[in-house]
Amino acid sequence: MTPNEDQVVGLLLAAGGGRRLGGRPKALLPHRGRPLVEYAVGVLRAAGCRRVHVVLGAAADAVRAQADLDGCVLVDNPDWEGGMGSSLRAGLDSLAGTGASAALVSLVDQPGIGPEAVARILAAYRNETSLVSAAYAGVRGHPVLFGASHWAGIAAVATGDRGARAYLRAHEDAITLVECGDVAQPYDIDTEGDLGHLE
Repeated sequence: MTPNEDQVVGLLLAAGGGRRLGGRPKALLPHRGRPLVEYAVGVLRAAGCRRVHVVLGAAADAVRAQADLDGCVLVDNPDWEGGMGSSLRAGLDSLAGTGASAALVSLVDQPGIGPEAVARILAAYRNETSLVSAAYAGVRGHPVLFGASHWAGIAAVATGDRGARAYLRAHEDAITLVECGDVAQPYDIDTEGDLGHLE
């Protein structure tokens, strides 16, 4: 076990309502025979995140009933319709008092990003000032790792669907970019056409 496994908590944002998917909550889309949220938790765990917090929003009760999220801390975001920023804030809030020194943030609708890429981000963690992002052909993407010293600053600017984008742009020089394009594909499941990525 590496020290990272207890200090870094996996934070899965899984609250989206799938507006462009006819209102089908992304967490419950089927993938490899199980709900997508369950698959995404498995990726975080396989990469080495022993503690996982999952932010739920759309159809949260159905997600609880249908997905095996045993051992995860489930965080309700009543403001999920306001976009990813509110889910990121809710997730970071849930880490207060847990002893975590970093959050490794992943999105439920990116099943092309598997344990290999997540493990690379986890391995780049150093301390609570760490700021790490996956890159694809040099372009910043997910997952991202936020050391605890950045949480308040991120929460202050995380609005709408922009998440931590503004914060990361303002702290570009501090980001450790980890190339993951050789082991992952960062597509999103946003539209009906994207459903072909699911198995």
